[in-house]
Amino acid sequence: MVSIVRTLRDHTDEVSCCAFSSALLASCSGDKTLRVYHTSDLSELPFSPLSSHGYRVHCCCFSSCGRFLVSCSTDGSAIVWNSDTGERSAALQHPSRSPLRVCALAHDCAHLLAGACDGTVALWDFTVYVLCRCSAVSEDSVVACCFSPSNQMFVTGCTRGDLKLWDLDVNLLHAEKDAHDLGVTCCSFAAQFNVGVLICVATAGCVVNSSPGVCLSSTSGCVMKLLHTLTAQSAPVLSCAFSSDGELVVSGYVTAVALSPTMPWIATGSMDRTVTVWRIGDGDDTTERKLPGHSRLLLADWSEEDVQNWLSEEGLEELVSIFKTNNIDGPELNQMSKETAAELGIDGYSYERESIQSWIRGKNKTSPMTNLPLQTTLLTPNRSLKTAIARWKSSQ
Repeated sequence: MVSIVRTLRDHTDEVSCCAFSSALLASCSGDKTLRVYHTSDLSELPFSPLSSHGYRVHCCCFSSCGRFLVSCSTDGSAIVWNSDTGERSAALQHPSRSPLRVCALAHDCAHLLAGACDGTVALWDFTVYVLCRCSAVSEDSVVACCFSPSNQMFVTGCTRGDLKLWDLDVNLLHAEKDAHDLGVTCCSFAAQFNVGVLICVATAGCVVNSSPGVCLSSTSGCVMKLLHTLTAQSAPVLSCAFSSDGELVVSGYVTAVALSPTMPWIATGSMDRTVTVWRIGDGDDTTERKLPGHSRLLLADWSEEDVQNWLSEEGLEELVSIFKTNNIDGPELNQMSKETAAELGIDGYSYERESIQSWIRGKNKTSPMTNLPLQTTLLTPNRSLKTAIARWKSSQ
């Protein structure tokens, strides 16, 4: 059951995007502004509206910690705002000043991505606001993009309907031509790897059954496979989003949709210039979904406990005691080298799985590369290397 919490009528032009942080709701519009509200009572913040863009604001998104709000516009700029004060932290310009249609922040806040009308994507190092590269990814406007949960890949969608998977060097890993024959309008990764990517269609002509809907795809290495086509809607799907836990998918014939990571709320934006907040369930908001502490912070701000909780969530419980003994916190984890990992008894090198398993079965408790003792024999897959090998093989 879904019911309306409130309808916000502050924009003077159609709403193009909505976004939640753990404590705030933001919306942007063709009126060149962003509006920011407290989720506690949906009151507008004192510094709202934000109005530094010269033309229509197409997209906005929060950093995973909620500290930053990013927006992009037809004026060719992406602006980084301090979500506590409303002050501009940075203004990033597309090299050719092409209008920017969509923007996305990596979950670790290391990179900012923006798709442009000239078919390029601009990728910035978000930690220092420096442009890493600007590359052509399509002959048509890039209107959808999102980072994978691993932060090592991103997806782009264009008005032609092509869907493409890229690494951070903007090397093409996989392409789905005409994934939606009349255009991809939105894409969103789920929080878990096994759920994959959610892509919206612009109009009739979906991959499976030629009707409006959304497609769920999964990615493994650089392979993308269609899982489901959702066709309950009778009109073109313009927007879609996963919940933060990956358990819910919301799509609609509205210009924007977003789900709160902490409240049972959906926000939708529309051409009628309104933002509507909806409640999921029986109306009881007292049971908020609390984010893990580290999920609200940048890696550099993680405490020792945050690092240990993250290791447990990733199935690396055997490393918790090692990290705890050595007082490894976020900054140290962020700067950890192979040499440091080796000192901790973590190998840090990559091997063929069968070979290293054979080495361990032979009762070898040292690293094959450094000959130092191993504190754990836990193996973790090197997905980046696997992707690079697959790309090299496909080029031969």
